[in-house]
Amino acid sequence: MTTPKISVVVNFFNMRREAQRTLYSLTGDYQRDIDSDQVEVIAVDNGSTEPLDEKQVWRFGNDFRYLYHDTKSKSPAGALNRAVEQASADLLVCLIDGARILSPGILAYTLKAARAFENPFVYTLAMHIGLAIQNTSMAEGYDQRVEDVLLETTAWKENGYELFRISSVAPSSGSGFFFDLAESNCVALRKSTFLQLGGFDERFQSPGGGLLNLDFFNRAMERPDIKPVMLLGEATFHQFHGGVATNVLISEHPWQRFAEEYEAIKGRRYEKMVRPTHFLGHIPPQCRHLLGRP
Repeated sequence: MTTPKISVVVNFFNMRREAQRTLYSLTGDYQRDIDSDQVEVIAVDNGSTEPLDEKQVWRFGNDFRYLYHDTKSKSPAGALNRAVEQASADLLVCLIDGARILSPGILAYTLKAARAFENPFVYTLAMHIGLAIQNTSMAEGYDQRVEDVLLETTAWKENGYELFRISSVAPSSGSGFFFDLAESNCVALRKSTFLQLGGFDERFQSPGGGLLNLDFFNRAMERPDIKPVMLLGEATFHQFHGGVATNVLISEHPWQRFAEEYEAIKGRRYEKMVRPTHFLGHIPPQCRHLLGRP
């Protein structure tokens, strides 16, 4: 059996509905310019009370594996670290939130970044499905049912870039591709680098991980030997699923509790680490509006 070039680790918690779309977006039928035998996908289930069906994961391809992480923790840190231990490839793609559909060029451009840089840290823009961020649209009735109808209006399975037309930039991604991100749901780096960084910090135990993902992003950015690479024209698209931070009203957002946990663990207040960034990718017509272009 050929060793894959990329191992994708994607975390799920009670996401049977969302997982079907996310996993499809990792198949060879959807991702462009990359062969399916170059990729393995590890779907890790973080102690779900309604776990994924292992056979449903397998049906996406022989390169898909299912791992149930038996835990009571609501943080994905341990699940992600255990899944990475099983990864076969030198290059890792980590998705902390399995509710997010990938755009179709992420894996191919991640491989290009790994060829261009000895030690890259690759990341993508985050979008919310819907014409407004979900923290706002949910107050006007946006939910899974509305989202299902919206997704049916576009041929995203044939061309995932169409998702840009029905989505909004997530608050964590600011004004778009050239914003200094504090985190990304989809990051890629060499497995050896991941291990040198110590993986995801399992001291973060807030539901959803709190600032776990922001901490990992910062620690990668702090390493001078790591080259940050932002993928232009690519993104992940968040499906509505009752997320602890993405699907609550802004007035009820748990940021303060998350920040307090961060300070207790790290001994300092959270501050975003900013580095000069390399850009790699293309601009599909569906996302030109994010650059102020018609």
